[in-house]
Amino acid sequence: MSEDRAMTIFERSRAGRRAFTFSENERPSGNLDDLIPRNLLREQPADLPEVAEPEIVRHYTALSKKNFHLDLGFYPLGSCTMKHNPKLHERIAALPGNARLHPLQAPDRSQGALELMWRLQGALGEIAGLPHVSLQPSAGSHGESAGLMLTRAYHESRGEARTEVLTPDTAHGTNPATVTTVGFKLVKVATDRDGGVDLDDLRSKVGPETACLMLTNPNTLGLFDSNIEEISRIVHDVGATLYYDGANLNAIVGVCRPGDMGFDIVHFNLHKTFTQPHGGGGPGAGPIAVSDRIEPFLPRPLVVRSDDGTGDAPRFDLDFDRPRSIGRLRGFQGNYGVFVRTYAYIRSLGAEGLREMSETAVLNANYLMARLRELGVDHLLPAAYERICMHEFVLSGAPMKRELGISTLDLAKRLLDFGYHPPTIYFPLLVDEALLVEPTETETRETLDEFAETIASILTEAADDSSVAREAPHTTPVRRLDEATAARRPIIRQQPREGVADERMGRA
Repeated sequence: MSEDRAMTIFERSRAGRRAFTFSENERPSGNLDDLIPRNLLREQPADLPEVAEPEIVRHYTALSKKNFHLDLGFYPLGSCTMKHNPKLHERIAALPGNARLHPLQAPDRSQGALELMWRLQGALGEIAGLPHVSLQPSAGSHGESAGLMLTRAYHESRGEARTEVLTPDTAHGTNPATVTTVGFKLVKVATDRDGGVDLDDLRSKVGPETACLMLTNPNTLGLFDSNIEEISRIVHDVGATLYYDGANLNAIVGVCRPGDMGFDIVHFNLHKTFTQPHGGGGPGAGPIAVSDRIEPFLPRPLVVRSDDGTGDAPRFDLDFDRPRSIGRLRGFQGNYGVFVRTYAYIRSLGAEGLREMSETAVLNANYLMARLRELGVDHLLPAAYERICMHEFVLSGAPMKRELGISTLDLAKRLLDFGYHPPTIYFPLLVDEALLVEPTETETRETLDEFAETIASILTEAADDSSVAREAPHTTPVRRLDEATAARRPIIRQQPREGVADERMGRA
């Protein structure tokens, strides 16, 4: 059958066909009611395809080829570190003691898992330069919410009800969204001509209503703000907290620490900096590290070591006795498999390796930016800020659009035809036709050279015929989609199939 009309797995279904059957010895004995509570049983059988094992394997293999992923090619998605996931860590996370441990298992039967989490808390605290860590938040945005809830609890403990949270105009989109959802008023802070926080604007906007400044350093422009100590003084002088968005931590691990810069609260994206499979909605993890003054309000329970370390078998436990805590943020303790991979990564690299990770990420970004300049594309794709970047950099496609008639979107779509996932486009918003590029430390020099040369070739091609890029992509399973409609009116329920009696599947 042609690629344009491949059969779905449901169309391949035939009644009675099976990929696997249990032998009589493998079937559980007893009545079904004795094995599964009646209230958990389905009223009707699940609507699943009935297919043979080769059809299942071919189905998922075909789907994987339609999706772009890190094992397939370069993924320089700026502001959202997408680096190689070591396969060794996948094997460790899949070990039965890790993968099959029930989340409701009692602490005295989960000592290995609790010890791993306790040791991970210590490692993250050292990396952040802040001594107290909670692993509960499920992702970066969840960590942001936790950070602002901790900020509110801290101020309320002092008899204050502060209402405003400041964010730079280069902030990640989740920052202002989190401010609103947690119930604070958003106050934007301007960027100066060097790409850092405008100190005069910051001074004019802080005051007795300021609860917190949310910041990442390096920022979303890929630039390290050398005024961070002064920023910290300005914020703390009015009694506010300083919150670190850990999305860009990959640039500074082992080099400098947010706690030493003056930050009170830090969230980590374990699925970015510490190499988890990333995208498609998870799983992720967004632990938070905090200073002494914020510690009493951390979510409960905390993973603690409950003996003095002198016994033969250290005891690890869950501490629920935290009367000033903001409470539990989620069921269980977080996405444990992510913790296993992160701990394996930290232990594999060690302190020197983690520093080398960040140094190489910064080197790769600066090399790629210089290589593009060397290839003569900087007059069409100039750097938004002409100074040494950190782990990522921002280009402006405005000259390219003006002179060649192709937009940043066109360039991004054409890159797909060459086997590259496009960088982030149209963000940060203050850069016209922005292209935000993060090569990460896991890519070779040859890959960076090929990527730069591909961009140069697309621009040369567009000078002769801009329609090639404007009509791209040409080789992907789907062409340009109506992304605005998909975002505003997504279809998130399965549509009814012909012959399926269960009408519930078609409800809006």
